[in-house]
Amino acid sequence: MIRIAVARLESEEVPTMIEDVHWFAGIDWAMQSHSVGLLDAEGRQVARREFAHGGAGLTELCDWLLEKTKAAPGQIAVAIEMPHGPVVEMLLEHGFAVFAINPKQLDRFRDRFTVAGAKDDRRDAHVLADSLRTDRAAFRRLVVDDPTMIELREWSRMADELQQERTRLANRLRQQLWRYYPQATKLTDDVADEWFLALWQKVPTPDRAAKASEKAIARVPLVSRTRCNALGIAA
Repeated sequence: MIRIAVARLESEEVPTMIEDVHWFAGIDWAMQSHSVGLLDAEGRQVARREFAHGGAGLTELCDWLLEKTKAAPGQIAVAIEMPHGPVVEMLLEHGFAVFAINPKQLDRFRDRFTVAGAKDDRRDAHVLADSLRTDRAAFRRLVVDDPTMIELREWSRMADELQQERTRLANRLRQQLWRYYPQATKLTDDVADEWFLALWQKVPTPDRAAKASEKAIARVPLVSRTRCNALGIAA
């Protein structure tokens, strides 16, 4: 189970202002790799680097921040758009002060540096770090949520993803059936239903349906005589 870190607002006793921060990092998160920029307290760029997504890459990211700053994790503030996920979780577990920002707010900060609309990962990492340095009140401090809530939220996320995948596969199946077996698509609006898949396994083609008998598929649940007739299955 992947644990998920979530944002709590300042009103929930998570202070936004922190006094002992001397370094500011910005992480432009992506699926394959993450662009990281590091600034000192005066806004000077100290270093920048790309890190691969994954356990080894994220561990390397944390080690790199500590090596470059020679500071304790709590003295390094990290800004990121994504308020949850493995990147946030790794940073929090290592003791860094992690802050999230609304993407629309980040767009306004980005205008300070460029008027170009094209996305630039390295520039965005710099914008995140510098905006956290100058406008910390615009960010939300992140903490690890209660373990039970984390688990429930993760199960909910997985259920949503599985439902979306089921819908995609059902749509693909309906398209294929429409090409060679259109009468089957008229039996139900949900071709991913268990009874329909069981029936389709019994009579996967119009030719097989024409040769099958109602008795042969009687064990398939919820398959009525009307549905058999629609497929051309003999009584």
